Amino acid sequence: MEPSQSPPEDKADSPVAKKAEESKSDNSKKRLVSLDAYRGLIMVTLAFGGFGIAKTASLQLQENPDSWFWSVLKYQSSHVEWVGCGYWDLIQPSFMFMVGLSMAYSYLKRQRTGHSYRRMLSHAITRSFILIFLGIFLNTRGDFTNWLMTNVLTQMGLGYTFLFLLWQRTLRTQAIATGSILLFTWLMFVLYPNSGLEIEQGAPEVGVPTVWSQEHLQGIDPSWHKNANVAHDFDTWFLNLLPHRAIFTGEGSDQEKEPFVANLGGYQTLNFIPSLATMLFGLMCGELLRSKRSGDEKLKILIAAGVGGLVFGWLLNATGICPLVKRIWTPSWALFSTGWCCLILAALYWIIDIRQYRRWAFPLVVVGMNSIAIYCMEMVLKPWMGNTLKIHLGDHLFLIGGKMYEPMVQATLIGLGFWVICWWMYRQKIFVRI
Repeated sequence: MEPSQSPPEDKADSPVAKKAEESKSDNSKKRLVSLDAYRGLIMVTLAFGGFGIAKTASLQLQENPDSWFWSVLKYQSSHVEWVGCGYWDLIQPSFMFMVGLSMAYSYLKRQRTGHSYRRMLSHAITRSFILIFLGIFLNTRGDFTNWLMTNVLTQMGLGYTFLFLLWQRTLRTQAIATGSILLFTWLMFVLYPNSGLEIEQGAPEVGVPTVWSQEHLQGIDPSWHKNANVAHDFDTWFLNLLPHRAIFTGEGSDQEKEPFVANLGGYQTLNFIPSLATMLFGLMCGELLRSKRSGDEKLKILIAAGVGGLVFGWLLNATGICPLVKRIWTPSWALFSTGWCCLILAALYWIIDIRQYRRWAFPLVVVGMNSIAIYCMEMVLKPWMGNTLKIHLGDHLFLIGGKMYEPMVQATLIGLGFWVICWWMYRQKIFVRI
């Protein structure tokens, strides 16, 4: 008689298989640390004022105009005048991209805690209004409300509810919506009949001097000229419906409303339409990272998407179909900047979430988990922080590296002050959310 044997263990019921299934089911519940680090990277760049590199580079170039080193640093730490892309130009696209990316996780968490769709939609609408008015509040200087809606927070708010309406739709639906938004934006600009300005004359009255227009608008289709396009004309109508600073005429108490003429930087309210596409790209990447694919598969898709965005965005610019202009968020810019966002995320995801090298990212995570708080501090408290440091540490604090490096020392020390506050909030588990 053969010894009895226990029945073979079913593979699906084995501890290894159960652990794998649990790991897959919990995949979307895990915190994406690389997202916190990405937020932190962008917020450190912003809160530290680019470490004062742009101002120091300008001082260096006054003495040595041919320095390629300082020329490159200045280009990367400043906004491009019109066509092109530097690192500093990627701050706002990264914000928009990460809004979509985080939505893939945050509303799923709300759904799992029992929130109905109606309640979540109500939250999205409320958040939209808070972001819009917070952006207006933080962007206001002086004694009157600044109703310009090109601030990153207002741009997020204007598109946030529409982004939510596409949450949990199929990838195909989201992709079609994204493509439709970019195509609509392109048609809106190229079909508008009143676009363009005389390059040889410029338009100083709307912030486009002759020399500037000749340097930056040569070879650019009139549809995409600075402050001479459909989005600019929309703002001269829309923003003049809102209250602006009153001008006293000197005749008794009579006053007139100061009209909005132009955004001197060329930024427009309607940028929120194509930037919604950037948020949708982030949402799609968030759904990818939340999926049950392996880490290596996700990484490959992120890299492919990043390279694809760079190539298609560059081709649209190179062929003259659509110039690469961040200030009016052209469709080519939406693709190109998203390409960089995907590659930055891919690098952080590989290092932090796949390879598990996390310790080095702690300074970024501290800031990334309180991005709204440090953004508000940067917008409101920067002069106060600088003055406070000088009061307690001496008037010559920022001159320890010499006059040439004063902007870098000042920006870095002010940023460190904000970081310490975020670190204290992190230790106390205080996180500002909207």
